[in-house]
Amino acid sequence: MIDKIENLAGFACHAAQSRGRRHPEPDAPTRTAFQRDRDRIVHSTAFRRLVYKTQVFLNHEGDLFRTRLTHSLEVAQLARSIARALRLNEDLVEAIALAHDLGHTPFGHAGQDALNQCMATHMDEWGGFEHNLQSLRVVDALEERYPQYDGLNLTFETREGILKHCARRNAEHLEALEPGGVGRRFLDRTQPSLEAQLCNLADEIAYNAHDIDDGVRSGLITMEQLQAVPLFDGFHRQALAEHPGLQGRRVLFEAIRRMLSAQVYDVIDATQGMLQKVQPVTADDVRRHAPMVCFSHAMRENSSMLKTFLLSNLYRHPQVTQTTQQAQQVVRELFAAYLADPNEMQAGFAARSDMSRARVVADYIAGMTDRFAAREHERLSGRRLLA
Repeated sequence: MIDKIENLAGFACHAAQSRGRRHPEPDAPTRTAFQRDRDRIVHSTAFRRLVYKTQVFLNHEGDLFRTRLTHSLEVAQLARSIARALRLNEDLVEAIALAHDLGHTPFGHAGQDALNQCMATHMDEWGGFEHNLQSLRVVDALEERYPQYDGLNLTFETREGILKHCARRNAEHLEALEPGGVGRRFLDRTQPSLEAQLCNLADEIAYNAHDIDDGVRSGLITMEQLQAVPLFDGFHRQALAEHPGLQGRRVLFEAIRRMLSAQVYDVIDATQGMLQKVQPVTADDVRRHAPMVCFSHAMRENSSMLKTFLLSNLYRHPQVTQTTQQAQQVVRELFAAYLADPNEMQAGFAARSDMSRARVVADYIAGMTDRFAAREHERLSGRRLLA
């Protein structure tokens, strides 16, 4: 097995020192364990579906808005750039980034919220619906690609990074199924690897930037409004000062590019400062300490102000809210229809008896793309809510 340990810091995750897979397998001759994880994720059915699962704007609203797939690729690119500078494991970072949204529902956070509300009234051993936990379910159980086991049989380190949030009840259930596994840290209040921490922050950097782009493209927010956001306005002014004749979308792209670069360099500098202060020697040292991948205090404040702006001016925009309400109605009515008659689902799901009926329905809906969910709702209800 190839494992370029000499290129990694001691506190990085080394593939040769992985805690392994739930189902032991021989090493691949030309790939590390984390490269193999990445390849399995890219070839999975759930990964392909991300191209028709959307972020803020639903699939039918335009071809150029971000999808879960393009978002995941942007997170991977940002995270790899930072990982290289910090001498962390780029292959592990890429695997986590590409898999982190595999369990997301159709219709973005609107679909997730609706499915969580549906499951809250049908409590099973898991309870509710968490998209991070669902991403873990996808790679652990729902993918059907191999004869020996369900799921993709990924390494502990990749699975740990995928499960970035988890309610205590669900962590206890995971611990019962897999003692000392990926649920333990939520009970012990320890941290994941630096690679997992990095993907979490790269996720935030990516969606803040692309939601600005998509928001302006949609016409729901304007460049004039964005000038009230210090993090954006400073780089907007820089771009115009250096390129006085710059107009149209080039101004927006240049300001976003500069903003992204500044955040990347800030994370590198702030994290290097934390590493010098704590001086972890191994990946396990990292897990026993408070999070170390971080923004500087000033950048954290600026990022928080940007998120507040997007929440008020984009995510809660009346046009977005109207579409969100329609999408949530689709999810709720699909849930009720399948719960009443499981045979309306595809045969493989209709026949499942290993989980509660509500959980099977949640798995089925969570795996849908936006357009498939809209078509299914129209088929079952005779009404088209999302034109």
